[in-house]
Amino acid sequence: MTSTLYQQIQELYDASSGLWEQVWGEHMHHGYYGADGNLKKERRQAQIDLIEELLGEAGVPSEKALCEPYRILDVGCGIGGSTLYLTQKFSSIAQNNLKSDGGVDRDFGRSTEQNKTGASVMATGITLSPVQANRATERAKIAGLESNVNFLVADALNMPFPDESFDLVWSLESGEHMPDKIKFLQECCRVLKPGGTLMLATWCHRPVGETAGELTDAERKELAEIYRVYALPYVISLPEYEEIVRSLPFTNIRSADWSKAVAPFWDVVIDSALTPSAIWGLLTSGWTTIQAALALGLMSRGYASGLIRFGLICAVK
Repeated sequence: MTSTLYQQIQELYDASSGLWEQVWGEHMHHGYYGADGNLKKERRQAQIDLIEELLGEAGVPSEKALCEPYRILDVGCGIGGSTLYLTQKFSSIAQNNLKSDGGVDRDFGRSTEQNKTGASVMATGITLSPVQANRATERAKIAGLESNVNFLVADALNMPFPDESFDLVWSLESGEHMPDKIKFLQECCRVLKPGGTLMLATWCHRPVGETAGELTDAERKELAEIYRVYALPYVISLPEYEEIVRSLPFTNIRSADWSKAVAPFWDVVIDSALTPSAIWGLLTSGWTTIQAALALGLMSRGYASGLIRFGLICAVK
């Protein structure tokens, strides 16, 4: 990742993450409002529902997988919202599996702690923001999960992990920040174990080509403004992501456009940003954060016009 882009992303999230947590909570991603986007929900519940819907789409975790030590990588972990949620959920399922098996542990090589809780679930989150990594670590301690999770400042294009390290690579709205989408997905594939699952959800632009037509000058201008404000190098269409994934050793590849399901999120965020505490937080958080807040309408309008899309891809290595 180029040093200039790296610095821009780091500065954006170093400056804005505290305010986001204060106003909107620990989850720094879209919410899910039903397949057609017409369900009324509290914002945080919608964000949790998005995680659950993505897990269902990916078919994880399976009971069989959680009979063994399970490793999760959260690429672009923010302040650990998804990382901690997944760790708690998967650990709970592993414990229930052990109870339903009569509490009998047939793996005599397991540690005493694993015997009590079922297969161990460990998660690693990576981000470019030291502020986010530090806050995520604090939140893990508060949740009592410091022995199960680890947060690092790391480049997703050059991950500091051996090959075949993880059972699940989870990338929820980080792909848009990657300046080399091919290298990013190659790295995700490299660190996945055989049989492991990739869950990618990312900002896209509309499909292009003979049927859809190329991006217009007005659309390119609108995208350029979104790139500038949110420290994005560029985004691509969902079919382009799928083409990359199909070039890698993945099977059971599924893709879907969930734009309608998540589009209401931006209007919800805009409304909640108009409270006195949020306005004061913006004024004291610096120009980078203020610009991002002022651009919320860009995303809302982008979804309304069909230019901005929310794409997801699930695949098994």
